[in-house]
Amino acid sequence: MVDIFLQTQKITKEFGKLRAVNEVSLEVKKGDIHAIIGPNGAGKSTYFNLITGYHQATAGKVLYKGKEITHLPAYRRCNKGITRSFQITSIYPKLSVYESVLMGLLAHRGMTLKFLSSAHKFFKEEVWRILEDVGLANQAHVSGDSISHGDKKRLELGITLGTEPEILLLDEPTCGMSPEETESTMIFIRSLVEEKGLTILFTEHDMSVVFGIARRISVLHQGTLIADGTPHEVRNSEEVQRVYLGGTA
Repeated sequence: MVDIFLQTQKITKEFGKLRAVNEVSLEVKKGDIHAIIGPNGAGKSTYFNLITGYHQATAGKVLYKGKEITHLPAYRRCNKGITRSFQITSIYPKLSVYESVLMGLLAHRGMTLKFLSSAHKFFKEEVWRILEDVGLANQAHVSGDSISHGDKKRLELGITLGTEPEILLLDEPTCGMSPEETESTMIFIRSLVEEKGLTILFTEHDMSVVFGIARRISVLHQGTLIADGTPHEVRNSEEVQRVYLGGTA
């Protein structure tokens, strides 16, 4: 029996007269690396916002581990293990890399800045483990605004890992990275699934990344799901070729 981790049932989002997401029904399997692709304006980020609770659906349902979470606020979905990163990197630029991850741990546990000094003692091992995981241990004491763009994306991943996610939604995780940074990030994403048991749902415009790492691909066009299948099935879909890939995949 397939373990469906996350599911949307005819999920829809309207902004006035604009239907940004149109009755999208989709299933994400536990432990999968699942890509959502499509042209700019296809509704990918809005769809992510519906899953994570940053937008409330106009119609339809979101289910997580078989239970409906459609109307839960974002923080409660995060507490259940649904975490996302954003296309525009969101870090604490004036804090050190170490302090940024520590702040993420504090926020997830509902602790305030007054616990910061004691938190160094209680969460030291956990912070260093996360820094090792994302490859930033050697830059632990460097400020967030001083590291490269690729490392900032890694730091954001480190901060999100501090929320103890079970499913991680990544919005263009390799955007702006060099080829070397892109390759190492792809290896890291695979390790999150293979070694830590996470489920990954991501958007990406780089088709070499998508077809190099995704086990399943869903394609949105003008808010509507037009394809959903294996990389081979999506690559050979005439409709996907016509509206998006254009023979370049």
